[in-house]
Amino acid sequence: MQKKILLLPGDGIGPEISAEAIKVLDCLNKKMNLDIGYDYGLIGGCSVDVHGVPLTDETIAQAKSSDGILLGAVGGPKWDTLDRAIRPEKGLLKIRADLDLFSNLRPAILYPQLADASSLKRELVADLDILIVRELTGGIYFGEPRGVRTLENGERQGYNTLVYSESEIERIGRNAFEIAQKRDKRLCSVEKANVLEVSGLWREVMGSIADDYPDVELSHIYVDNAAMQLVRAPKQFDVIVTGNLFGDILSDCAAMLTGSIGMLPSASLNADGLGMYEPVHGSAPDIAGQGIANPLATILSLEMLLRYSLDMSDAADLIAKAVGSVLDQGLRTADIYSKGMMKVRTDEMGDAVVKAL
Repeated sequence: MQKKILLLPGDGIGPEISAEAIKVLDCLNKKMNLDIGYDYGLIGGCSVDVHGVPLTDETIAQAKSSDGILLGAVGGPKWDTLDRAIRPEKGLLKIRADLDLFSNLRPAILYPQLADASSLKRELVADLDILIVRELTGGIYFGEPRGVRTLENGERQGYNTLVYSESEIERIGRNAFEIAQKRDKRLCSVEKANVLEVSGLWREVMGSIADDYPDVELSHIYVDNAAMQLVRAPKQFDVIVTGNLFGDILSDCAAMLTGSIGMLPSASLNADGLGMYEPVHGSAPDIAGQGIANPLATILSLEMLLRYSLDMSDAADLIAKAVGSVLDQGLRTADIYSKGMMKVRTDEMGDAVVKAL
């Protein structure tokens, strides 16, 4: 039975990097007779331009009927002056909420070929392999009430609500414990329980479910200390679990330990296994259309899609091996280039991965 992927290239560099992932998918379809079909949809600014909204009901229906979703990127200065309700980023939040993609997996893996590209010393980051599990459909990004109001003195005031229910915390917590069981069996829960009531509940719930996973070592850390430890001694972490806002910040921090945010994929999963996969970098409008963006994070997002949503680990392994091969050859896009390497363009990197396959 044919599997179907929904492709959402989006804005900025999204179409460029997505095109390279499709080259890889087409190659695997031919090489391994995978029988994976794909359709295209609109999300973000390109959807606003066509439909007046960043995400349509039709695209949501396409997503729900697919076996996996591959997203490029959304947003850009072109749409910054729009009403906040129809800005591109709202489309991203909506698809996460409508599909209940509550678990965001953000790996921070340092390829040995790129150890010198990290901003930290080689000995601090060599063999780095961290997985951040970020709760994605709750917290301050979705909490109500929210808005901008005018006070009695005429001053405007912005406000947002940070809220998590016990069931939301338990759901992401159990997900993180189960992931930790398959790795090094160490789970670090990140919050700010010393000043935030919601974080106090987070710590309490995480502690209460820990008894169900006796083989996993659970630790707790405040988010400010976690940020410091990520740049002081990152290899102390195995799996990190945290809320939406803290996870957003810490995962980008961890990404730079690997040398470039352009190398890292991510997965957002719901309870039924449907996933949306995307590079962790943004739409990078400053380099869009120049052919210099790094497509490897998107190609590796496809690798995660094949592995987690389509259960095609053999094909996923081939992608991972091919990416390692092109790095061994010294091929580098501008973001990971260093002296002595061979600088290549976006399409050339994609072609090289296909050749390696």
